[in-house]
Amino acid sequence: MTDDDVLAEFRAAEALLEGHFILSSGLRSSRYLQCARVLMDPARGARLADALAARLPADVRESIAAVISPAMGGVIAGHEMARALGVSAMFLERPEGVFELRRGFRLEPGMKVLMMEDVVTTGLSSKEAIAAIARAGGETVAAAALVDRSNGTADLGVPFYPLIRLDVPTYAAESLPPELAAIPAMKPGSRAA
Repeated sequence: MTDDDVLAEFRAAEALLEGHFILSSGLRSSRYLQCARVLMDPARGARLADALAARLPADVRESIAAVISPAMGGVIAGHEMARALGVSAMFLERPEGVFELRRGFRLEPGMKVLMMEDVVTTGLSSKEAIAAIARAGGETVAAAALVDRSNGTADLGVPFYPLIRLDVPTYAAESLPPELAAIPAMKPGSRAA
């Protein structure tokens, strides 16, 4: 699957949005990828996860015993990736503000894990998820995401494999270009009110 193929999947799902968006990191952007919409169609989600699984190096793919994702955005992407890899899927939650495994999910000591996200922007949530996996006794051997929109700045501390990299400028609220400042801001993500 090429980058154009991936973007075609997002466009077909009306998941590539343009306007003025407040990202979960607090940064602002003129483009937003609504992964929940692209994953709404199970066949589309399967195509994207299969393409991403195929991009993982064979030694990484073969070492993974489970896929763990941060809730909420990564849950479906992680489940599809686990299906593609033939391993278990689990997710992390923040009941008290810090990621943890719940619902009876547990890791065997040293269990090799792929941490899967839908979109990585700053990498903060990914790093928090990787730390939670370590606290639970697992070893994150790699991270993956449908979309890397960090502009190459996300250092997750493990090898990172996105399906597509999109270089979309982001801005602090006080540093918006005039054309973006003229558009009302929307908060479309899972942390929206």
